[in-house]
This record gives sequence, structure tokens and C-alpha cells, in this order.
Amino acid sequence: MAKITYSTEEAIPFWRDERKLRVLGQVAFLIVTVAFFSYLYNNMITALAAQGMLPSFAFLGRTAGFDIGESLIEYVRSDTYGRALTVGILNTIYVSIIGIFFATILGVTLGVARLSTNFLVAKLSSAYLEVLRNIPLLVLLIFWYSGVFITLPRIKEALHWGPVFLSNRGIAIPWGIPTTTWESYTFILLFAFLLAGVASWRLKVIGERTGRPPLRIIWVPLTFLVVALIGWFVLPQSPLTMEKPELKGLNFVGGYVFSPEFMALLSGLVIYTAAFVGEIVRAGIMSVSKGQHEAAKALGFTNFQTLRLVVFPQAMRVIVPPLTSQYLNLTKNSSLAVAIGYPDLFAIGGTSLNQSGRAVEVIALMMGLYLASSLLTSVFMNWYNEKIKLVER
Repeated sequence: MAKITYSTEEAIPFWRDERKLRVLGQVAFLIVTVAFFSYLYNNMITALAAQGMLPSFAFLGRTAGFDIGESLIEYVRSDTYGRALTVGILNTIYVSIIGIFFATILGVTLGVARLSTNFLVAKLSSAYLEVLRNIPLLVLLIFWYSGVFITLPRIKEALHWGPVFLSNRGIAIPWGIPTTTWESYTFILLFAFLLAGVASWRLKVIGERTGRPPLRIIWVPLTFLVVALIGWFVLPQSPLTMEKPELKGLNFVGGYVFSPEFMALLSGLVIYTAAFVGEIVRAGIMSVSKGQHEAAKALGFTNFQTLRLVVFPQAMRVIVPPLTSQYLNLTKNSSLAVAIGYPDLFAIGGTSLNQSGRAVEVIALMMGLYLASSLLTSVFMNWYNEKIKLVER
């Protein structure tokens, strides 16, 4: 008796084939999404055309006409909107990089301290983490600004320790002014950076060969500092001359002044983000099995060696992904600076919007710039996560 076979294509109609229905569902969803956003876009264009304000970024070349309190680059009110927004993004990047650096150091310290066997250290760090994580960042920023930095003595009665002055105008510190040899010294710094990179690679090779990784966190910066110091004294003239701040009239002359707005924003971001970083570090350390600690102790490792050589390398694969999110949050949270008057990207963008009336263009630029900074941070952290992940053999 002949065996009858059925084709799969003929046996299952397309309206019952899950594979085809899945593709059709995705296509339908894509069409609906595109149609919805096309409707919104056309509606926006129609409304703007009725007001004679079709989207255009030509306004970036027009005169801004407003002052900015702080700027890392030279800016005057006769400059363009484009330069004003550049000041904003540079201020945001500046406070974000410094904030990430100090939040990481403080957060790692708190995370390790919470697991300390010392009762007082563990309880104090635990109290810090629990309290700070439950205070809104905006409240914290306003407290630091209104309750701490603005309440410092007036400039005539400024507190000072040597050349450092504290007042309600900010913190004035000595600052280096470039001399004629500064350009030559930049090449020495570049050489020192490259040499430090070579030292880091060489120490890594030695650690892989011997099984006892050297303390690169100390030796690499030390290599850079030694070369930089040698270059400083070899040049015929010091690359920088230290300029001390002096009180003249109602302001400081010379040095560098960190404004109360900047210090309040930086302090708030650091102590707030550090609380979350501390919890991430604590969770990462606890994810390493107890047997790893006991094995390290059996080999005669000290507590510091156990943490550095055994626990942290394994915990990093758990720490890095949520740590990336906290770095992104810190950058985006810097937009709250508008509440205390620090001219970051959001504050300057808001002023540009009010002055030019170009709401769509300004908001699109701000969204794009925040997105770009977040993507760059994510790319770097993903690269680092890939670099440190455990490789199965």
C-alpha cells in the first residue's frame, strides 16, 4: 500500500502558521507606529507653518543676547545661540565627569565599609546608604545650595586656610597660569601618559605569568607622576606659575573660584549617586561565594589581598552593568541644576528657547546631546564589561 505524504505548506494555512503570523504582526505594528508618528509630525508642521515658524536650525547663528554666569570657554552675550549651547554641554560634561569620579570612590568605600566586621563602620555606612537613597535629589541640591554654600560668611569675612578662601561667593583656590614652556610640557605629559600605558600592559603580563598581579592602581599613576615631575624640573622655566586668589573689593582676583552653584550641584550629585553605587558594590561583593573568601584565607592572603585579587575581579561582572546605569543617571540628573542656577545644558537650553521661540529645535538638540553623552558612556562601560568578563575555558 503506497504511503501518502502531506506538504507542510499545504497542511497549514497561513492564517494559522505561527511563523507567518509573527512576521505579519511585526509588520502591522511597524506600519501603525510609523503612521502614528507621521500624523504627529504632520500635525506639528501644519501648526508651525500657520505661525510662520517652520523647523530650522538657522537660529543657532543668531546673537544669543543673554549672559551666562559660568563658562569653561570664553563667552559674551553677543555670541551666538550655538556657542551658548556649547557652553551648556561643556558645563554638563565637566560636572558629570568630576561627579562620576568622586561618586565612584565614595560609593566603593561605602559598599566595602558596609560589609566591614567593625560594628561602628558597618552601621554608619549602612545608615548613610539607607538615608541618602530615600531623599529626593532635588531636595538635596536645594539643601546644599541654600543651607550650606549660600550661608557661608560674606566675602569680606571669608574663611581661609592659607591661600584657600570660603565664602558665599564660592571656594577660591590657587590656580596655575601657563608660561612659555607650557606647550613643550604638554608633549612631556603625552609621553608620560603613553609610558604609563606601557607600564600597565607590562604589569598585566607579569601578573598573568606569575599569578600575583602587581598593584597597577598605584604603579601606573606613579609612573605618570614621576615622568611629569622630571619634565617639570628639566624645562628651563616652570610650565605653570601658581596664582593665588586675593580679596580685592567685593570679589576675588586671581586663582580659580568654584561657584556655590557648581559646588552645590557637584556635592549633591556625588553624595546621592554614591549611595546607589555603594549598594551596587555591596551586592557585587556578596555575589562572590563564601568559598572564595575561605580559599583565599587558606592561601594566606590578607583581607586587602583577598578583596583585590579574588573578590573584586569576580564581583566586577555583577557590578559594572548597574554601575553604568548610575553613571547615566548622574549625567541626566545634572539637569536639575536649573533649580539652583548652575548654567548646564538644560538651563541654557531653556533660556535659548525663551529668547528664540524655537521650542522644537531647542528641545530636539537637548535630547540629542543628552542621548549622545549617554551612548558614549554606555559604549565605554560595555567595552570595559567585555574586557573584564570571565572567560570559560
